Amino acid sequence: MASLAERVRGNGRIAAGLLLNLLVSICIVFLNKWIYVHHGFPNMSLTLVHFVVTWLGLYLCQKLNIFAPKSLPPSKLLLLALSFCGFVVFTNLSLQNNTIGTYQLAKAMTTPVIIVIQTLCYKKTFSTRIQLTLIPITLGVILNSYYDVKFNFLGMVFAALGVLVTSLYQVWVGAKQHELQVNSMQLLYYQAPMSSGMLLVAVPFFEPLFGEGGLFSPWSVSALLMVLLSGVIAFMVNLSIYWIIGNTSPVTYNMFGHFKFCITLFGGYVLFKDPLSVNQCLGMLCTLFGILAYTHFKLNEQEGSKSKLVQRP
Repeated sequence: MASLAERVRGNGRIAAGLLLNLLVSICIVFLNKWIYVHHGFPNMSLTLVHFVVTWLGLYLCQKLNIFAPKSLPPSKLLLLALSFCGFVVFTNLSLQNNTIGTYQLAKAMTTPVIIVIQTLCYKKTFSTRIQLTLIPITLGVILNSYYDVKFNFLGMVFAALGVLVTSLYQVWVGAKQHELQVNSMQLLYYQAPMSSGMLLVAVPFFEPLFGEGGLFSPWSVSALLMVLLSGVIAFMVNLSIYWIIGNTSPVTYNMFGHFKFCITLFGGYVLFKDPLSVNQCLGMLCTLFGILAYTHFKLNEQEGSKSKLVQRP
């Protein structure tokens, strides 16, 4: 009974973590889009604010004894910090240059890329049924992107780079937590300031620091409050991503993430009047079908594994 109770509590924690990630991820997509559209705040500078607020949030957490820091060698975190920068910058650039629908559906390509990386680099195997679910997901993304009335080459380039870097980042997050034997807060506590420093050096080469549209421009109070709120939500997003991947897997996190696009597509249509064609709707349905098929097959495989363990003498 104790083991059953532990499994129930564990599943409850995972469900709570997924729900938190769902809510804050949807919030930050719309909030960032609002900041870009209505205030024109620079993309990389906003990302830098996210990193700094994330580190300050974790610093406060460790001062409150919510977690105990663990000394980690910087060399072990260098690639993770770089990929973290690329992950946020390219996804934000994709959001800035694409409609919310195209941005969200392009992210669905992260799942097949992660599976390819784990298969080639980590020798992880996936059943044929799981691999076949990638076909409707990929087809749906292609349909939506091709028929997007705001299609532009630069937006697609940023979306593609975002998918590649995000896939590497999410695979490395799980790998590093197991390799270094740390939890999500301990890993992010050391990685966030490294990413902040890297981005601080890069920002002046791409965006103005002073003058109109610069990081230190005289922004309105409402713009600054929105940016600060975006930073707080980004802290919650980053922490929940690390926790979910560490307690499940990159593929499971991504499959859950695809369900977010239903809400974000609808919100993009309502808030920003992003147009949707019939072919794009077909693409969304195609992607949803692939996600539901994956979920069904994955649950069946997990139940099969549990049955085998119970039957063992």
